[in-house]
Amino acid sequence: MSDNSPSRSAGGRGALGVIFLTVFLDLVGFGIVIPILPLYAEDFGGGAIVVGGIMAIYSLMQFLFSPVWGRWSDRVGRKPLMLLGTGGAVISYTVFAMGSSFEGGVALAIFFVARLLGGFFGANLAVSQAFIADLTPPEKRSKSMALIGIAFGLGFILGPFLGGISLNAFGLAGPGWVAAGLCALNFILAAVLLPRTRPKAPAVQQGRFQVMRRVLARPQLAFLLLVFFLATLAFTSYEVTLGLLVAENFSLDYKGGDAARIANLFAYCGVIGVLAQGGLIGRLLALLGEVKLIALSLLLTGLALIPLPHVTGWFGLLVTLGVLSVGASLTRPPVFGMISQLSPDDEQGAFLGVAQSVGSLARIIGPMMATALFFHAQALPYLVFGCVCVVLAGLVLVKLRPLDAVAPKTGEEAVPHRRG
Repeated sequence: MSDNSPSRSAGGRGALGVIFLTVFLDLVGFGIVIPILPLYAEDFGGGAIVVGGIMAIYSLMQFLFSPVWGRWSDRVGRKPLMLLGTGGAVISYTVFAMGSSFEGGVALAIFFVARLLGGFFGANLAVSQAFIADLTPPEKRSKSMALIGIAFGLGFILGPFLGGISLNAFGLAGPGWVAAGLCALNFILAAVLLPRTRPKAPAVQQGRFQVMRRVLARPQLAFLLLVFFLATLAFTSYEVTLGLLVAENFSLDYKGGDAARIANLFAYCGVIGVLAQGGLIGRLLALLGEVKLIALSLLLTGLALIPLPHVTGWFGLLVTLGVLSVGASLTRPPVFGMISQLSPDDEQGAFLGVAQSVGSLARIIGPMMATALFFHAQALPYLVFGCVCVVLAGLVLVKLRPLDAVAPKTGEEAVPHRRG
């Protein structure tokens, strides 16, 4: 067990609950603001490039700083970094709320700064994942990593709902202040309830790009990063274009009274994803193992994406989106579980930070690729990324199958050659 670990006992399980609550409250705050951010930017005179920049800066900061936060947490401990990230989120949402009291270019500049700060402090998600790895034996890490996905799903379901209520009740500044208040509550709970960790300096002290090179030099880790990048790219393409696709195929007014119906589709997908990660992940991991589950999740995602543009009935749409939501939600936990198992114990934060930054890079590239393909032919992004997922599922079985033969099934058996 790493010296960075508080405990892998009942106390550890309690700490996992606190980490889940911390990530959940952070994501509720994120979900409150992000759906209405384009509307704010447009109301204050921002064009497409300005709106895109305000949206993209968050992911860009996470791409740049996730490995930094993870490596830093390896040295000073997880709790101080989680508190710093949560406290920083309070500042970013406060700046966002204050920006709504200005007009024009000044307001847009303040929104940009707020999202820049949010992305920087939000990069501490890698710390949460490393904390989970500290608290969990290797054979249970994939299941425990599902807590992050559940927190994401619940945050994106509840966040937009609270955002709409706070916007109607308190005006333009309302969502920012509500998000800041939730993060302040989160900071207090984390300060009181999170266990302290004993940092253990990594055996090899290296910079950000050196850590990236070390990760990419390990073929199995590099392939897992590629899987996560492409899976995130596929999910982002659907996420960005689904509203436009449904509005076109079902003759809906996206900017009018039908906006709620489209928003409800995203909520439906979120609920299905949460149920899959909360109820299926443990059983499927026990039945299939990480490698086969990753392959299955990619196959389901691909087989749902390819026909999606051609579905014209509501029942068929709900079934297809349900399959897609299950597939997409089951990819991340086993991928991050395997990355953690293949990473040195004293560099969990650094290696998981690199993985997190890869996902952020996909979220920067994905919207641009998806919209470019969609406006060329609306079925194109779904066909391209659906086929990518199907092919990737086969490659996962070929490239990673040997790891299943040595995966620990019970106890806390070490797997030395999976540590790198």
